[in-house]
Amino acid sequence: MKAILLAAGKAERLKGVLDCLPKPMVQIAGKPILEHNIEWLRSYGVTDVYINLHHLPEVIKRYFSNGIDRGVKITYSYEPALLGTAGAVKKIAHDCWNDNPFEPFIVVYGDNLVSDFNLNRIIQFHKRKKGIATICLYHRPEEVSKSGVAVLDEDHRIIAFVEKPSAGQIAGDLVNTGIYILEANILQYIPAGCCDFGKDVFGRVLDSGESLYGIVLNANLVAIDTPQLYERVVDSGVLK
Repeated sequence: MKAILLAAGKAERLKGVLDCLPKPMVQIAGKPILEHNIEWLRSYGVTDVYINLHHLPEVIKRYFSNGIDRGVKITYSYEPALLGTAGAVKKIAHDCWNDNPFEPFIVVYGDNLVSDFNLNRIIQFHKRKKGIATICLYHRPEEVSKSGVAVLDEDHRIIAFVEKPSAGQIAGDLVNTGIYILEANILQYIPAGCCDFGKDVFGRVLDSGESLYGIVLNANLVAIDTPQLYERVVDSGVLK
């Protein structure tokens, strides 16, 4: 199975805090978040890895090179202009897979530490449900307005997805972790140009009648989306 690690963002919300380093290269327990995520994928047998780049790309390329020393094969996809989470995936599919990855593939937001998550469980859930996509979710009772929030039915099918909801839109605390298992045909729902899964794609998938599922994980997500979260991670090495 192929995996795409998204690592191109400028970390606008951390401007002034993290200007000389790509956000996925922040170190936790002596290693960049991106390295932890690559090791997590490799531990489940995923060694065909694609990383999109834009902000300070050479920092990441110098550190990881082609990935062989870390037991993976890394292919880079440089974006002269940012394409967003979904646009980045579409570019990789077009440039590297001729628009056909042939099998489900994994997408991971490279600046979230996800190594506590059981990838086999996620993949098996996706295979059982047979949806076009599986979104990994976790309960986050505070500060959901800065995340994508999903509403599930009793079969774990997503019936609503709101990106960065306002107070009146919030309908729960199931937050997007930034880990997806996607079928190849989701590419048809990704519009051209810069676009994001939460804002531009998942709604289109739901409107089409396709089945989009969410799996709720009990593991801890380490994120550095704000200066406050960044300081907590740097100080402690974990998000508590």
